[in-house]
This record gives sequence, C-alpha cells and structure tokens, in this order.
Amino acid sequence: MALSKPVAIGLGVLTLVGGWLGYDALCRSAIGQRENAMAGILVVALTLIAYALCAVFSGRGAYIHFGGMLGTIMVANVFFVIMPGQRAMVLATEQGEQPDPAHGIRAKQRSVHNTYFTLPVLFVMISNHYAMLSGHAYNWLLLIAMSIAGALIRVHFVKAHFGKPSPVPAGVAIALLAGVIFMVIPKPAAPLDPSLAQVTLDEAHAVVLNRCTACHADVPSQPGFTAPPAGIVLETPEQTLAQAVAVHNQTVVTKAMPIGNLTGITDEERDLIDRWYRAGPGAAQ
Repeated sequence: MALSKPVAIGLGVLTLVGGWLGYDALCRSAIGQRENAMAGILVVALTLIAYALCAVFSGRGAYIHFGGMLGTIMVANVFFVIMPGQRAMVLATEQGEQPDPAHGIRAKQRSVHNTYFTLPVLFVMISNHYAMLSGHAYNWLLLIAMSIAGALIRVHFVKAHFGKPSPVPAGVAIALLAGVIFMVIPKPAAPLDPSLAQVTLDEAHAVVLNRCTACHADVPSQPGFTAPPAGIVLETPEQTLAQAVAVHNQTVVTKAMPIGNLTGITDEERDLIDRWYRAGPGAAQ
C-alpha cells in the first residue's frame, strides 16, 4: 500500500506489540489450558495476520514483520514468563517454602511454544533470498504453509527425542512442503496475443532505465547502494539484453524487483517487459 513512513512504522510496531499482547492473553485464558483448541486458534490468527501483512506490505516486508512478531513473542515468553517464574521458584526453595507449581506449568507451556516457533522464525530470517515465495500471488498462504511445516517438523523431532516417534507430523509437513513446491513451479506462459505490437529492446530498456538503473548502475543513485546489486549493471540496451532472463524473473515472474517497488514500476510496464521477453529478446531489437 502507498503508506507514509510514520504509518508504515506504526503498523510494524503494532504488529509486534499487538501480537505479543494477543498471544499472552490467549495463553492466560481458559482456552490456553486446552492445547488443541489453542493450537487451532493460533493457526487461524496467524493466517489472518499473514494475509493482512501481505496485503499492506511488500512480500519481503510482510515476511520479515511476521517473523519479527513470532520472534518478539519468543523473547517476551522468556523475559516475562519463563525467567520470572524460575526466579520465584528458586526464591521459594531458598526460603524453605513450597514453590508454586503454576510457575512451572506456565513456563513449560511457553517453552513448548517457543520450540515450535523456532523453525518458522529461522525460515523467515532467510526468506528474502526466496522471492518465488514472498513474491507469489499467494505469498501469505505459502508463508503459513512453511510455518506449519516447520512447527510440525519440530513436533516430530520432540516426539522422537522422547522415544515416541509418530509419522503423522512428519508426513503432514512433507505434504505441505510438496504443496509449496507445486505452487511455486513456473507455469507455462500463455501464448502472446498476435494483435499486440511487438516490444522493441529500446522500449524495454526505457522501462529498465527508469525503474531499475537507480540501483543497477556503475555508480548507483539510490541511497544506501554503493555498488550495483550482484554486480549487475543495466545502463545500456546491450546490458539489459544480456540480463534478459534475470530482468524478466525479477520484474515479472516474482515481482521482487524493484525492491519494495521503490521506483514505482507499474503493472503495464511489467507487462511490457513480459511481452518483450516472451517474443524473444534477441529478435526484439
């Protein structure tokens, strides 16, 4: 969305703080004592949050905010519940009193949740390298599928560690990962409409020059860049032609570039690059 910086930052902070407060309230409620019911509510809530984040931010930004929320919950679990409970139980023991078992019960619940959040958070930490996921039309669904698969993998290892291996969590996780792979496999492109005018290299390069060269130049003009990303320079039509596959993948297939759409490329411009590429860049000069 076209958000101002203060609004974008505010929404990001709201996600972190609201995520923790909502999760903590759920854990402390009666539902928090019913493991399966809480798991179901968490899945639904996280799915809605992932959908909302992907509707507001770019895919990359949404993924990082989602992971940041889970990471914040993990840290807050330790800081506000696990460690205070441990200190209270140690103090009671030192004073010769019977420790309150509620501290241990709450700490165990949060520790278990942290265990299941671990792989989803690790996935998000490296997700910026996988634009086929964050740039997908259903990026929110892929994010949830990967998160559930990660949690189920942890369930499998925990059960195996205690000598109670179960094929169900691992089987469901594998099925989810297979579904993700199926969704991101590039589909055959539809035939070009012969009535559309052929796009020339100069026309395609004009878009690249306006939308990509701020970063992909020998001396980038985009603040924060001191060298062209991946060493790719797109200042001349010949350079654009040489990088035709990369340009098409990044601007059309995954729509990962321009990063955060900083330069405001339009759908019409992406379509122009798509038609140029699919008609055969070598011939469209």
